[in-house]
Amino acid sequence: MQLIYFRLTRTLSLFIVGFIFMPVLQAAEQPGQWVKQNMDELLTFYSEFHARPELSFQEQITAARLANSWLNCGFELTTGVGGYGIVGVLQNGVGSVVMLRTDMDVLPVTEQTGLPFASEVLTENEDGRETGVMHACGHDVHMTNLIGTACYLASHRSLWQGTLMLVGQPAEEKGAGARAMLEDGLFKRFPKPDFAIALHVSPTLATGKIGIRSGFSMANVDTVEITLYGKGGHGAYPHTANDPIIQAAQLVMELQTIVSREIDPVKPAVITVGSLHAGSKSNVIGDTAELKLTVRSFSTDVREHLLAAIERKALAVAISNNALEPLIQISKGTPSLYNDPELSDRLSSVLKQHLGQDNVELSAMSMGGEDFSRYGKAGIPSLMYWLGAVSQQRLDDYADKGESPPSLHSSRFYPDIEASLITGINTMVSAVLELLQPVEQKEGQGKPSE
Repeated sequence: MQLIYFRLTRTLSLFIVGFIFMPVLQAAEQPGQWVKQNMDELLTFYSEFHARPELSFQEQITAARLANSWLNCGFELTTGVGGYGIVGVLQNGVGSVVMLRTDMDVLPVTEQTGLPFASEVLTENEDGRETGVMHACGHDVHMTNLIGTACYLASHRSLWQGTLMLVGQPAEEKGAGARAMLEDGLFKRFPKPDFAIALHVSPTLATGKIGIRSGFSMANVDTVEITLYGKGGHGAYPHTANDPIIQAAQLVMELQTIVSREIDPVKPAVITVGSLHAGSKSNVIGDTAELKLTVRSFSTDVREHLLAAIERKALAVAISNNALEPLIQISKGTPSLYNDPELSDRLSSVLKQHLGQDNVELSAMSMGGEDFSRYGKAGIPSLMYWLGAVSQQRLDDYADKGESPPSLHSSRFYPDIEASLITGINTMVSAVLELLQPVEQKEGQGKPSE
């Protein structure tokens, strides 16, 4: 631990010295140019984050490393918010409050990227088996991006006016970190944001591009566990038993009709039975069958209809088989991610000016989940956009081989980091400068002079 701390302290010291002795013509310095000049330091942060991953609600070293970087850039830091969550605040005159969020946790995945700084960390998964731990969802990119964004803005304060609030969030992969920070008073102990912004790497979007979607972007994520009760017996004498596998088979098929026959076809919804366990031996009829479902939707009305219909179908199957009432456990996960239309349109227009019209794409709705949505549900106009993270050459190579690029959560996923950071920091800085324009800027041209 002492060795890690020494290396971290030395790296941070080198990094901040670079900021202190930057040339005085910073006001004209473009974010992309700044990123290239400081790329070596940013890559050091990235490789250390990547090599030392920590699972949800275990992000102790990660949070300390991120907190120290923001502290050295001039932010007031608070740690231990909702677990290992951290909050950095930099006030720069009167104006709006903009919150920038990064996640910090990782996945129980054994890395197979072949990177020189690949994770070799091992842990036990939920069933007690040893597994690797990996940044397979790009949170290492997100953190490095927010270090660069924070330090650029801290060293160019003449370009903006207001309050910048940075959030390092734990446990996104469990869908629990945002809720933990909100329950720990995130918007009561710190300035309540006027806007919240985040980005997420995309494994299918080329570097240099971003994807934005106004309105619903990602789904409600719910889990349902159902236990069906029968009556055990000998497989040779099924008439003396009540087979729960028959109930399970019927229910699996009944569930398929909910989306296809009860939900408006223009309203996306998914019910997937991901797990079905029953019985232990070929000639034994068991007492129970257990099903585990994931349920995805966007709107609240569809969400509630799906969950109610699942309960109705399960109960009906039990009744039709003269069985006991099933046990149904519903766990509501992350709410759907809704990008504020006014904020999305405003920043989309600005980012098209910076990146070019062709490099800002309309992203598709996704049935994945993201707990950044909870900040929007708390009343903050929010936007999460996709950051292209794989070079066009790599995407073309996969296409030529008839393959898809490694997806998020894949053991083989890795970004083209330098190009990703250039676009990520450039776009996030540009978004902040748009939302925190100095008063004279708003009264004048409405755009920072560069």
